[in-house]
Amino acid sequence: MKNNQDCSPHTDNLHKMLYNSRMKKLNLKSYRNRRLLAVSALVAALTGVIITNPNSYEQLFQQTTSADSVVPDSSNPSNTLLASTVLTKLTIKGRAPKTGYSREEFYSGWPEIEGCSLRQRIIKRELGENATLGDDNCTVIAGEFKEPYTGNHMTFHAKSDFSKNIQIDHVVALSDAWQKGAQYLSSETRYALATDPLNLLAVDSKTNQGKSDGDAATWLPPNKAFRCQYIARQISVKYKYNLWVTEAEHDAMARVLETCPHEPSVGIELKE
Repeated sequence: MKNNQDCSPHTDNLHKMLYNSRMKKLNLKSYRNRRLLAVSALVAALTGVIITNPNSYEQLFQQTTSADSVVPDSSNPSNTLLASTVLTKLTIKGRAPKTGYSREEFYSGWPEIEGCSLRQRIIKRELGENATLGDDNCTVIAGEFKEPYTGNHMTFHAKSDFSKNIQIDHVVALSDAWQKGAQYLSSETRYALATDPLNLLAVDSKTNQGKSDGDAATWLPPNKAFRCQYIARQISVKYKYNLWVTEAEHDAMARVLETCPHEPSVGIELKE
């Protein structure tokens, strides 16, 4: 079985198309002028990122998440941004009230990218060359991969197998994000958080239900070999979207990273 390295031939355009989809979903006329300004600012920021790091968006969909690809990192190149370094940049404080939370405060469904739902894009990313697509060249109808949260090998023979056994997890749960800063973000930024491939993994349904909206202090993947990658991704998401951590959460993250001090962050750069 090949690792899940491969992705759609349009991966370099996925974030641009996803952003266009976000704008359609968030077409609230009363805020049109404000959002036009936000679009201009974001396009300028994205252009800067692409110029300085042209592979950054593609890497989000190519990022290996399979549990069988975990290799201990024995080196620390000077240009590697470590997850432990990013952890020191996160604000530590208590939870805000959960009042007002609902998933609709973030998004109301998976956006489509060139007619293919983001859910299918994420499943395809995880299965890579082991994915069999349907006639629409989009829907994954069969395949296999090593599921990251459990480390178990999973095989799918029909589309219904995915519906029953695979969920797309928000690595930083939306409820957790809401209580740690997201409720103060704009609706556009919350939508970006909920649909960012950096914050999405295809995982075992039962295990994901057990996670619920837990943070690192209350839940970690049963597959210990994946915990360093999991924590690195959580830290990266929280840093990218200016979310904070509780003291217990911070300490739990730090304990995991003590076992892998050279674990890199995922898909981010330090802010100036």
